[in-house]
Amino acid sequence: MGSALPLGEPAPLDGALPADITVSPDTHFGVYLHVPFCRVRCGYCDFNTYTATELRGARQDAYADEVLREIDLSAGVLAARGPLRPASTVFFGGGTPTLLPGGDLARMLGGVRSRFGVAADAEVTVEANPDTVTPELAAQLREAGVTRLSIGMQSSVPHVLAALDRTHDPANVETAVAAARGAGLAVSLDLIYGAPGESVDDWRRSLETAISLSPDHVSAYALIIEEGTKLERQIRRGEVTAPDDDLQADMYELADTLLADAGYEWYEVSNWTRDPSQRSRHNLAYWQGTDWWGYGPGAHSHIGGLRWWNVKHPAAYAQRLAARTSPAAGRERPDDAARRLESVLLRSRISDGLPVSEVSGEGRRAVASLIADGLVDGTAAVHGRIVLTLRGRLLADAVVRALTV
Repeated sequence: MGSALPLGEPAPLDGALPADITVSPDTHFGVYLHVPFCRVRCGYCDFNTYTATELRGARQDAYADEVLREIDLSAGVLAARGPLRPASTVFFGGGTPTLLPGGDLARMLGGVRSRFGVAADAEVTVEANPDTVTPELAAQLREAGVTRLSIGMQSSVPHVLAALDRTHDPANVETAVAAARGAGLAVSLDLIYGAPGESVDDWRRSLETAISLSPDHVSAYALIIEEGTKLERQIRRGEVTAPDDDLQADMYELADTLLADAGYEWYEVSNWTRDPSQRSRHNLAYWQGTDWWGYGPGAHSHIGGLRWWNVKHPAAYAQRLAARTSPAAGRERPDDAARRLESVLLRSRISDGLPVSEVSGEGRRAVASLIADGLVDGTAAVHGRIVLTLRGRLLADAVVRALTV
């Protein structure tokens, strides 16, 4: 059911922003809509998600109305600070958003549109399990204003999917892509590498299958063992082996090679597109530190340097909103040093790079040695930007440490 919420100061019951928070009308405003429902909990997942037996009184069929109440509350909070900004991006994440009826997702998006507006060129993404995507659902989402479907493929190899506790039929990825294409939606495929028992040949098979479907966007994430997950317990008991760092590095290099050969370019350490217009604008906004409001249990928000997070359980979330109070559980305002660290951590991961001017002291003096070690592109650095090489992407954490000493 997800990792623990961070510590922070109490959030006010009305959700009001502190008086000294500046809300800029020119800053990108993104909307994240969390759908916390899953049919089965994957063994590696620590997201804030719930199966039917874990809902303890919360109702899936009432969820869209609860989110609409939070949208109303947020519009009142932000209207008190100036004109409301239309959403530049909207992202339905989970969980499995497509476990809800398409009409519920459409009503949630309609609530954003009616209270804030949605920019004419907005990117509107829905995450989906391949088994849940039909031509009818894809057409319904497109009619509602969705522009992009992010399909959780993870692997095309049955024993790898089993190791991850993924229950979808790998053949349904192709049918889901066809349904999305038929409705005029852009397609992203999400992959995971380094699962217990996965070989380089298994990973090659998954990559080649994904590429054969010609998606607009590919995400490929190394499996990370999160504390408290089923997989972490299995590794601790010796039932399965932990991911091997060297093997995962080989898998990443293979992904970059095969994707590049197929015309995909990396724009963030774990993300590739053939066309820059198909980059995930919503995720780029996170990496660049702009504003967003996250709706739903456990969702996080960021406005003008203030961060807050909602209560985790769907039942607690519903109770707060039924009482006409904010579902926020706590909030914090990182100081300047913390924000600089976060900016280096996130912006150094994207191909547009981190401005050298944003690095100071020993960190800036470390740039020359990072170039010498083949971790940072020397030509880009001469032009004032820190851009990771392939080796630098493999050792991104080490680069960040060097830049933030």
